Formats: sequence, structure tokens, C-alpha cells
Amino acid sequence: MEEKFMKRALALAKRAYAQDEVPIGAVVVKNGEIISSAFNKREKANDATAHAEILAISKACKKLGDFRLADCDIYVTLEPCTMCMGAILNARIKNVFFGAYANKQNVLSSEEINERAGLNHKTTIVGGVLKEECERLVKDYFADKRK
Repeated sequence: MEEKFMKRALALAKRAYAQDEVPIGAVVVKNGEIISSAFNKREKANDATAHAEILAISKACKKLGDFRLADCDIYVTLEPCTMCMGAILNARIKNVFFGAYANKQNVLSSEEINERAGLNHKTTIVGGVLKEECERLVKDYFADKRK
């Protein structure tokens, strides 16, 4: 099941890549059904907050008519950043599944944010879903950018 939804997030990440955006895709799932999806649009939108997760969460909230997504899971191709983990926790998303690890020095991991956020909600985090495919896409994108 996890791979099915991550494959959809990867397809979205490939669309981002084709539009010269950092290739990250996200889907929000409720009861085994995708209720929203998005990919990075920071460059196109000139918006620092236009991350795949933020856009997918916003669409899901609108669709359900509630900011609480407690019965939802999110699948994202790259470990969520601090901003996106904040949105995930504030939306009360039940489970986070991600592909590639961010591995950035001096930045809190999604697990650390989950534990330290000081909110009354914690999410379950599972990393490494289709890790190699997700990593390869990001590495290829940045290698192309350096050419």
C-alpha cells in the first residue's frame, strides 16, 4: 500500500522536474483514497511556501472543509522540511511516509521536530519508502542544474 501512494508522489515529482522545480511530490490519503496531491511550485509561483506538502495539505483541508486531517496520511518523496513538518503537525496528520532522507546538517529531522514541537499531536513517521527511486530523482535534478 505504501509503495502505491509513493509511486503517485514520484509521478508528481517528475512533473515538478519537467517544470524545472525541485522534484518533490506529495499525496494526502484518507481511507485508502487519494484526496489531494501536489508538487513543488516555488519557482513558478515565486512563493517560498509552495512546497508539495503545503499545497497538498491546503487542498485536502479545502476538500474536507476542516484544517484537521487526523484520519489522513501524507506520502512525500523527500523528508519534510521544518516548515512542512509544522504544517503536518498542525493539520494533525496521522502518518507521514517519505522516500529520500534530507540529510542536511544543522537542520532538525522530521523525527526531531515531531518530538520537540511542543504540540499535543504527534505523528507516526516512516522514512525510506522507495528510497532509491526518490533519491535518484533529486540527485539527477541537481546534477542537471550543475551542468
